[in-house]
Amino acid sequence: MVIKSPFPDVEIPEVPLTEFVLAHAGELGDKPALIDAPSGRTITYAQLVDSVRAVAAGLDERGFRKGEVFAHYTPNLPEYAVAFHAVATLGGINTTANPQLTAEELSSQLTASGARLLVTVPELLDKATSAARRAGVEEIFVYGEANGATRFASLRSAGKPPEVAIDPANDLLALLYSSGTTGLPKGVMLTHRNVVAQICQVSFEHVDWSGDRIVAVLPFFHTYGIVWLMNQPLYRDATVVTMPRYSLAEFLRVIQDYRITRAFVVPPIVLALAKHPLVDEFDLSSLELLGCGAAPLSAELEIACGSRLGCRTGQGYGLTETSSNTHMVPDRLTGQMPGEVGPLVPNTECRIVDIATGEDARAGEPGELCVRGPQVMKGYLNNPEATAQAIDADGWLHTGDVARLQENGSVRIVDRIKELIKYKGEQIAPAELEALLLTHPVITDAAVIPIPDEEAGEVPKAFVVTTGSITPEEVARFVAEHVAAYEKLRAVEIVEQIPKSPSGKILRRVLIERERAAAMAG
Repeated sequence: MVIKSPFPDVEIPEVPLTEFVLAHAGELGDKPALIDAPSGRTITYAQLVDSVRAVAAGLDERGFRKGEVFAHYTPNLPEYAVAFHAVATLGGINTTANPQLTAEELSSQLTASGARLLVTVPELLDKATSAARRAGVEEIFVYGEANGATRFASLRSAGKPPEVAIDPANDLLALLYSSGTTGLPKGVMLTHRNVVAQICQVSFEHVDWSGDRIVAVLPFFHTYGIVWLMNQPLYRDATVVTMPRYSLAEFLRVIQDYRITRAFVVPPIVLALAKHPLVDEFDLSSLELLGCGAAPLSAELEIACGSRLGCRTGQGYGLTETSSNTHMVPDRLTGQMPGEVGPLVPNTECRIVDIATGEDARAGEPGELCVRGPQVMKGYLNNPEATAQAIDADGWLHTGDVARLQENGSVRIVDRIKELIKYKGEQIAPAELEALLLTHPVITDAAVIPIPDEEAGEVPKAFVVTTGSITPEEVARFVAEHVAAYEKLRAVEIVEQIPKSPSGKILRRVLIERERAAAMAG
């Protein structure tokens, strides 16, 4: 059964993203568009428009052309939006990298995306330089100043950016790296129309945000951050307060000092807001709405957090491959659907499919969530096989998540087929960690599974088969030397063999069930 959104379709203009988002930004003059939380440095709406044009002109003078790739390897800063939109203005493609990536991991993304230019911050310049050299990046820019990189500010030009013909439906805006439903990272191709459509879809209620202040605590490199914390607030005339890194104390201070009205977060932050004693030391009375996404959140925790803060709460659901949301609890229904991700956003359809048969699941029964709408990606870069596996011939994106349709039309995510580990909203691909483990000379086989963790949601545990003397601590240290901090193994068990199917596929479910049984017995 095809399930349609309960909300009327919205009109999606066929325009490039920057033209759409900043259509009347110049009229807002000195109103703050973006504020750097630690320093208070502010970019007004008028300055934002001027800066985007000036940097686009400077990039053009350097020969940066439509279809070329510009990489962002930086924490959240007001200038991130300037660079992103300058690239988009020229028909360039933004590839956004997690600043926690190692030089090796960044090099892989730069190579796969074909990035020509890169911007970073002084603190990350050594890793960026190492990665860029290996990937053939032509020039590195830096926010601020640092030896060995060109100042980003020097890109500003008094000239005018060229008029570039952009086909919103086909030309790429962003190349984001996601592990999709399984396996190694793939380049998710999002067009201008994908993101414009998504902003229209999640703004369908026409709630006035012009007086709102949004805290950008989640990273701009993630589709959640790109849509909800950068572009949607600017489209809706709000003020964005950027945080380059998260700590609970700083997050609370920013809400208090900047009188934040809306916060969009992930479950570990909700957990802290609901339970940590530090929360009581700050005045959070300005906060009107707390939205949560990127990973499941229990109804109990959602209710507890909303009650403690005295604000409305709601969840949403989506993927990198869907430009962020397919489902969300709209403003007027916040607090009424705890534990649920809400109904479909406008212009979107879904099916819930029996995992065993591939047919539509019976009413009320769980099944794989498949979605279709204008926010669904163009495909995976240079990977038609993976694209075909993700999007079927009828245009349905198979999410890999197991959902149950509620009587109120909302959806509850009850489990997932895909084997990604979600650590504080970050995605960890077991296949990557397994491949790394197998490079160790005494490890002959390996499997990685998620184990529950109250703060992080899930953490990775490795099961390894060895031929020599090595301790679990040594295995964990080996992995830690090669991966970002959030990908580190939190537990290691040395075993005699890894359970596999006749075709050689690792039976992670067997290990997960074994782990659960051991936890219950313990």
